[in-house]
Amino acid sequence: MAQVVRGVIARAKGAPVEVVPVVVPDPGPGEAVVRVQACGVCHTDLHYREGGINDEFPFLLGHEAAGVVESVGAGVTEVAPGDFVILNWRAVCGRCRACKRGRPWYCFATHNARQKMTLEDGTELSPALGIGAFAEKTLVAAGQCTKVDPAASPAAAGLLGCGVMAGLGAAINTGQVGRGDSVAVIGCGGVGNAAVVGSRLAGAGTIIAVDVDDRKLATAQRLGATHTVNSRAVDPVEAIRGLTGGNGADVVIEAVGRPETYRQAFYARDLAGTVVLVGVPTPEMKLELPLLDVFGRGGALKSSWYGDCLPERDFPMLIDLYLQGRLDLDAFVSETVPLDGVEEAFARMQRGEVLRSVVVF
Repeated sequence: MAQVVRGVIARAKGAPVEVVPVVVPDPGPGEAVVRVQACGVCHTDLHYREGGINDEFPFLLGHEAAGVVESVGAGVTEVAPGDFVILNWRAVCGRCRACKRGRPWYCFATHNARQKMTLEDGTELSPALGIGAFAEKTLVAAGQCTKVDPAASPAAAGLLGCGVMAGLGAAINTGQVGRGDSVAVIGCGGVGNAAVVGSRLAGAGTIIAVDVDDRKLATAQRLGATHTVNSRAVDPVEAIRGLTGGNGADVVIEAVGRPETYRQAFYARDLAGTVVLVGVPTPEMKLELPLLDVFGRGGALKSSWYGDCLPERDFPMLIDLYLQGRLDLDAFVSETVPLDGVEEAFARMQRGEVLRSVVVF
């Protein structure tokens, strides 16, 4: 039988979010119902509310979550009722050309639940990133559930479901930061600061945090940045070069997603260095660079999709590091809020007051 739970929806572009009854069907083949324990408030949810992703309103918001599997449909073997899981929005298919080439983190056919959650009047909801976890329970594809150690705090663990994994992975997986490398991170919100943490975890020798907000820079320093640069006050390219012997950083991670900050990243890297774009641009943005500079500077220009993570590989490993005290996920939880606190959490996020607000059920 379908269940009715409370969930947060965006009914129309720019309208305040609402807490409403949501109908969650029983899981079908390959699906699972998860009782959500915690869900982070991410910029992507705000983009959905503002119509910045698409116009398939109403949206069931929330995607950065952890919880317990309540029931599964036919054919599900990955997880079972009672498992503590982190939800992910890139459930790999195992059959596409990327998966068959041994690169499943690039899977070109990721999937979600086939059934739709609805309002009580039958209106179908579009779940954010195929998850919709600002709800007491949600329906997902079983492959979107990654089992991890239940000793982890749900509020901290759920952050691996999106922003923190994106930043950690941008450094470790995409940028392949190594021992002794110099790294610059441009943009020190949740994703950028996770890239700082990932760079430290990988053994980087110099970690330069760049932002326009001194509060965010102070947080970056607490999380492992060796140097900070306020780019309102100084030219960040010259500052990064000055901190790296005049050469530029081995890896520059751009966590803003704007043409001007990408240009800074491009020119702040060492010759044959790597630029990683993990900040998400908007469709109208254009980038112009001299082609000779692209050729002459060598190296690699990479985009990082979800930190190029493979959830079944990365989530359990990172949770183990967290439980060992080697990865401070708790530092990203600025506050916990109830389900009806999402709208106010969006406002605090826009003002730069938090790394992450987390809805706790």
